[in-house]
Amino acid sequence: MNKFELLAPAGNLERLKVALAYGADAVYAGGDAFSLRVRAKNFSYEDLARGIEFTHKKGKKFYLTANIILHNDDIEDFIAFLKDANRLCPDGLILSDPGAFHLAKEFAPHIPIHISTQANNVNYETVNFWHRLGAQRVVLARELTLEDVKTIRKKTDPDLELEAFVHGAMCISYSGRCLLSSYMTGRESNAGDCAHPCRWNYTLEEEKRPGEHFPVFENQRGTFIFNSKDMCMIEHIPELINSGVTSFKIEGRVKTEYYVATVVGAYRRAIDAYLENPEGYRFHPEWKNELYKVSNRGYTTGFWLGNPKENGQEYENGGYIRNYDVAAVAKGAAGNGKTLFVQKNKLTLGDEVEVMAPNTAPFAIQITNMTDTEGNEISSVPHPMQEFILDLGRDLPEYSMLRKKN
Repeated sequence: MNKFELLAPAGNLERLKVALAYGADAVYAGGDAFSLRVRAKNFSYEDLARGIEFTHKKGKKFYLTANIILHNDDIEDFIAFLKDANRLCPDGLILSDPGAFHLAKEFAPHIPIHISTQANNVNYETVNFWHRLGAQRVVLARELTLEDVKTIRKKTDPDLELEAFVHGAMCISYSGRCLLSSYMTGRESNAGDCAHPCRWNYTLEEEKRPGEHFPVFENQRGTFIFNSKDMCMIEHIPELINSGVTSFKIEGRVKTEYYVATVVGAYRRAIDAYLENPEGYRFHPEWKNELYKVSNRGYTTGFWLGNPKENGQEYENGGYIRNYDVAAVAKGAAGNGKTLFVQKNKLTLGDEVEVMAPNTAPFAIQITNMTDTEGNEISSVPHPMQEFILDLGRDLPEYSMLRKKN
């Protein structure tokens, strides 16, 4: 249990800070290239340096993602990337390509190597293979059950770290290796540019009836047979911890600060409750209720508990459920129980909102007073990025948030 880790996504420097504020033990992030998330904002070299320094000052860990499958034209740039990484000293380098692994051993020899889920790590022989080559950690494929993971733990060196996804988007292809996107749109999934065609609506066309599209009904809007609900294992913290997994990974480098804060905070509270009292542990439904307040496609336990179809993995439509918006984000305490906020969506006196804060369970309030930064009373904050002050009777730290049902 002492080695257990909650690992959060960091799509940029601000999300990194939010993840750490809300209880992540470690973050993973990508640079401008090689990180399999083209549409994440990602980190420049300077931001990587700042992010790693900030993370280390907090006593936490920073893992650098470079899990692209390399082509010939990538090699020279990847070597330059590794030399930069070696100077920055992250706590791990996440790779999937054997060539990248070989190059990392030569050009970034002091950085521990983690083997990405993209390498399809589904059995203990594969895991042992990577460990014998020098990998410190292996990220397990999402297609494994709890029993599979326990078997891998029993048949691998206890010093080898195991990482597994416990929350976030699921692919319909083995460990994210999808060919649909490149085939249909020219955007290559394994280069970080997936168009997510698994979320699209499909109809059936028979070979001898070209142009005739037959709907395959799941609901009145069509079928989404490739689409999966999001993974959520917050109700199964004891089983996860006792499976032998070292690091519990939350997916979402392209998600918002609000998503990161909400999901990390909920898992942090659930995990801490178990670690503090394993024998008396009790799951609290409000932990999972929190996860329905971020953008999601509904939830499933994926492969963890067995056949995913039996666990309701398929999703009924191609969109997201989004019930809450962030109304304001705190810049920090203003003294005497007051907090300085920055507006993200319009707020008006009388609005019912929920307050999120690091290391605190969310709570509901009604907005009964607001002032501008000069202390003048105001009835609303209609302008984006407008600063205002709320008197909540307690000082809230930076990255606290107000959210409002939309």
